[in-house]
Amino acid sequence: MPIQHAIWTVVEKPEPLAATRLSSEQILEDMIVNEPRILSSEWMLIGRQEVTTSGGRVDLLAVAPDASLVLIELKRNRTPREVMAQALDYASWVEELTPERIAQIYQRFSEGGNLGEAFRKRFGAELDEETLNESHQVVIVAAELDDSTERIINYLNARDIAINVLFFQVFKDGEKQLLSRAWLIDPGETQANVASTTKSKGEHEPWNGEYYVSFGDRNWDDARRYGFISAGGGSWYSQTLKLLSPGDRVWVRIPKVGYVGVGRVTEAVRPVKEFRLQTPSGERPALEVLKDADRYRRNADDPEKAEYFVRVAWLDMVPESKAVHEVGLFGQQNTVCRPTTPQWRHTVERLKTYFSKWDRQTG
Repeated sequence: MPIQHAIWTVVEKPEPLAATRLSSEQILEDMIVNEPRILSSEWMLIGRQEVTTSGGRVDLLAVAPDASLVLIELKRNRTPREVMAQALDYASWVEELTPERIAQIYQRFSEGGNLGEAFRKRFGAELDEETLNESHQVVIVAAELDDSTERIINYLNARDIAINVLFFQVFKDGEKQLLSRAWLIDPGETQANVASTTKSKGEHEPWNGEYYVSFGDRNWDDARRYGFISAGGGSWYSQTLKLLSPGDRVWVRIPKVGYVGVGRVTEAVRPVKEFRLQTPSGERPALEVLKDADRYRRNADDPEKAEYFVRVAWLDMVPESKAVHEVGLFGQQNTVCRPTTPQWRHTVERLKTYFSKWDRQTG
């Protein structure tokens, strides 16, 4: 179904703003380079108009917090089928990019910058060459697409090929022009596809039904005591929590520490302002109880940056000091994912020997 945009004036008798067009999509590309949040507040641009081995030119290239790459193609004057075919062709080029090649692309884009330093400054974490470009996604930027192309994109996503469309529309408000945007597919679903497959692991197999959870820089003692996992600080970190439903089993890992627990989801995701905890004095808001409450309160009214919670009944767990850490166990920065690599099956099998109560009844 075609995406429709409309902007109305907020007055007693609302009126719609007239739709218009940019004189060229080059203007849109320039706008994105100058303000990447038009696409996403979670990505860092690293390349523009990069020449591929087949002689084509990639419009824009970005990197996400988990070091996966994002190929961004503007529709320009091409037909939907043409831009789709070209984007997939370019994606095959992106898949083969080595860390050295990516660093060179960023040097050209930034006029001599260092990719590792820029990544650390942008995301507050070290860039691991082993995870750089393990996976990627494709984003097509267009004002509209035909129904058949939308069906193709939905078909590919259903088969774990991460591709999405960002629709934009320009409106006229007096002498000003306003830009609106809308995603064809929830970015969280596309991100889940990116997180579930990695090129470096080679083989893929059917997902085993077990969820991986990365529990970031948060108080694990609180999570153990009150029964939850959480993420926030940006939609990239929190949106994959939507993948979880009551009854799902999750294996929780603290980055650079190890696996600390296994549990069953009992409630779907909720923002921190709606999340309540059972305490010895009765039920109380999370913002009145948690050790990280002051930190969460700062962004509680911002839907993008707020902390989001999923309630979990722990089946087995350990303190950080006893976390399970072995060479060869699966790890990712995505908060939640459904891995489809043999490494994940091996990881779950190993974890079941450490967390012996993994399948007990929770009541």
